[in-house]
Amino acid sequence: MAGQSRPFSAFEFMIAWRYLRARRAEGGVSVMTWISLIGITLGVAALIITLAVRAGFRAEFVDTILGANPHVTVYSAPTEVVEGSGVYSRIIRDYDARAKRIAAIPGVTDAAPLVKGQVMATFNDRNNVGEVFGIRKADLEKIPGVAHSDQAIGSLDNFDQGIAIGSGMARDLGIGLGDKLRLLSPEGAKTAFGTSPRVSAYTVTYIFSAGRYDIDQTRIYMPFTEAQSYFNREGGADEIDVSVTDPENVDNWTPQLMEAGGEGTMLWTWRDSSGSFLKALTMEDNVMFIILSVLVLIASMNITSGLIMLVKNKGRDIGILRTMGLTEGSILRVFFLCGAFTGVIGTLAGLVVGVVFSLNIQHIMDGLNALNGGDVWDASVRGIYELPAKLQVMDVVKSVGLSLGLSFVVTIFPARRAARLNPVEALRYE
Repeated sequence: MAGQSRPFSAFEFMIAWRYLRARRAEGGVSVMTWISLIGITLGVAALIITLAVRAGFRAEFVDTILGANPHVTVYSAPTEVVEGSGVYSRIIRDYDARAKRIAAIPGVTDAAPLVKGQVMATFNDRNNVGEVFGIRKADLEKIPGVAHSDQAIGSLDNFDQGIAIGSGMARDLGIGLGDKLRLLSPEGAKTAFGTSPRVSAYTVTYIFSAGRYDIDQTRIYMPFTEAQSYFNREGGADEIDVSVTDPENVDNWTPQLMEAGGEGTMLWTWRDSSGSFLKALTMEDNVMFIILSVLVLIASMNITSGLIMLVKNKGRDIGILRTMGLTEGSILRVFFLCGAFTGVIGTLAGLVVGVVFSLNIQHIMDGLNALNGGDVWDASVRGIYELPAKLQVMDVVKSVGLSLGLSFVVTIFPARRAARLNPVEALRYE
């Protein structure tokens, strides 16, 4: 009758659960069970936390790049200023017409002409290197990481009468709103004796935080016409910064941008500047997943050790169950369920721990900062100010699926050994 019972019947679950809870004195392996359970819990939690942090770091890194930088930079190939002069320039003279054509492309949200240059920024006795972006106020207001900064001080309403600087530069120089920042550029006035450096002072009207350490430390925004005069770009622009609706697939706009830009147009996308770093992150993610998968495998192997001991201790019970009519299949399923219970419970516990930890990663980092007495997360090295975590359904599914799969696979061998145990041999010395 037992041989005709359906697989994974209620009595098989009952026997497996009873064996799993048995104390050492009753032939159980509770200590090994707890070791397996804790190992799988920690392995799954570590896998989920690592994948969440890596996904969060990538998302934050990309957001800060796209929040303060163009998705595509359109610039011109060097052209000879005067035929036969041997002097070449990349300055775009028809920047307004070119920007208008680019803005008309479907999916392009903004096309802003820009003047760029390097300067030495000084205030009182402090100096810093700055990168000036000459831009129109209307275009600056469309840059989310700058115009809509949560930690911004001041307003862009008076941008045409001054400049905007990053919070890192403001902090290093000790400068505030209303103060005058002196900018020194080697591309100054051209005289009969050569080019002399240009020094000008500008009122700081806006201080922003773009969320990236390198941007906040060096970036200065200046009104477009003033930047043209300051860097000797009268009637020209250095580049056209373009934003699109889907920056992740920015390469789809390449043919249209090349056509709208005209002859000599060259493109540089955000993927060109950060692609190698993103590829390194992806490679690192894969390596970390493999390493942590090995940890989960090691934890799962404890299930095998525990089940082998359990089979040895329950030899008499196996013999009795076989003489009562249980088939090899039923015995196999009983001991398979013993290991599966451990794997499932450990995986669920690891899932809870990993999710809770990931959702509270910032509070945990704050606690570590308090205990360490300093900044555990160095923004000057990582580029971003916080350690983010982003739980993705696919990452959680991969972690849970890996743990359950390994737990089930390693259980099969000791379960088969129990099923093939000869009942006569098991009861010979009883």
